[in-house]
Amino acid sequence: MILKDTIVALATASGVGAIAVIRLSGPDAIKIANDCFVSIKENKSLLAQKSHTLHLGHFVDAQRTIDQVLISVFKNPHSYTGEDTIEISCHGSQYIQQEIIQVLLCKGARMADAGEFTLRAFINGKLDLSQAEAVADLISSDSEASHQIAMQQMRGGFSNEIQLLRDQLINFASLIELELDFAEEDVEFADRSEFKALVAKIQLVLKRLIDSFAVGNVIKNGIPVAIVGEPNVGKSTLLNALLNEERAIVSEIAGTTRDTIEDEIIINGVSYRFIDTAGIRDTKDVVESIGIQKTFEKISQAQVVIYLFDASTLISNKEKSNQAIVEINKIKNQFPQKQLIIIANKADKVTSDEIASLKNQLPALIAISAKEKFEIESLTNELTQLVNIGALNNNDTIVTNSRHYDALLKALNEINKVDAAIQNNVSSDLMAIDIRETLYYFGLITGEVTNDDLLGNIFANFCIGK
Repeated sequence: MILKDTIVALATASGVGAIAVIRLSGPDAIKIANDCFVSIKENKSLLAQKSHTLHLGHFVDAQRTIDQVLISVFKNPHSYTGEDTIEISCHGSQYIQQEIIQVLLCKGARMADAGEFTLRAFINGKLDLSQAEAVADLISSDSEASHQIAMQQMRGGFSNEIQLLRDQLINFASLIELELDFAEEDVEFADRSEFKALVAKIQLVLKRLIDSFAVGNVIKNGIPVAIVGEPNVGKSTLLNALLNEERAIVSEIAGTTRDTIEDEIIINGVSYRFIDTAGIRDTKDVVESIGIQKTFEKISQAQVVIYLFDASTLISNKEKSNQAIVEINKIKNQFPQKQLIIIANKADKVTSDEIASLKNQLPALIAISAKEKFEIESLTNELTQLVNIGALNNNDTIVTNSRHYDALLKALNEINKVDAAIQNNVSSDLMAIDIRETLYYFGLITGEVTNDDLLGNIFANFCIGK
């Protein structure tokens, strides 16, 4: 990896704005910026300025003034990357941005690769690998919950927990390795009862972190919610009511929705991706049949399924009522792991006694009127309760990264082998192999164990300038 050169990139989003920030990092960052900077009030050199200072002046190319800028100076090691770093705040014209970058390139800098600033921060020990990955998650967070998880990880909550376990295991690993040097004397330096307690603790923590991925992954990516039911029961009207806009076409003609319609909304800090599906019914219409097939595909992909039916129809038609119950049970049996919410729509057209009668058949029923936006809050409250966000409120560590999840699974598998070895009095040399493997997977998470391919895969997903 080339770390001896100076890199430059636009740190703010590309396009026109009030201001733009151009970041420069590397051994020659301050010198290159100084060659292009003329102070407003006095002839000051950026090379002589203290770290963490701001300087107003003009960015020039020879005798040509490009813009009035504000330059921030950060000297190593007290910067984001751990290197000398300059941030140039200029006006947000795309022409100005490109002119400044071109001048800096001519002065000896090169364009930064995707995520290279954060890569340098990792290599220079400013962040561990899981914290570096949290930077990308923080940038892409679009809800309070995903932001909170990314911040917790970026502050080192996850890596600190892993590092503590790793340090404790290393202490015992060194004692186990020492036993190998005295194998002929048949001595034990590692207290097996203490070691067994540590292994049990590691197993418990790993299982908790692995279990948290189910919650963390859906919070990070948004929780998919499929709205299903027969045609003309108000699925599209419900989607519009939740989004508070006319997103889906609403018509009294059955089968209006032929394809799935998706949109996102944030409820109590959590992002939900609602999917309005084609009505489920027997039909000879080829296009509608394809839409119904897609409905079942979306049910299989969703975390939550909202089954919607027309309350007024079920009250007046016993056959329809029985059919709805059959469909609900079919979804429960076919997708037993899905969270199912049963909604009686058009509740404004029936009496409270009739709603009570429906609830006798379906106790978990929620009665609403999507058209009148009646009791929509009851549905959103139910969605919130289905998501386990208690861990967020308690600041518990939640795993959202599939790479971390995979490493945790493998670490648990290896520590289980260590546990079995203790139980069966397996020799220290065989136990040491499994301990080393556990430490290896811990190291993969925090970055103690890494290679160029791994880093390339991680930082290739970053935006340029971060």
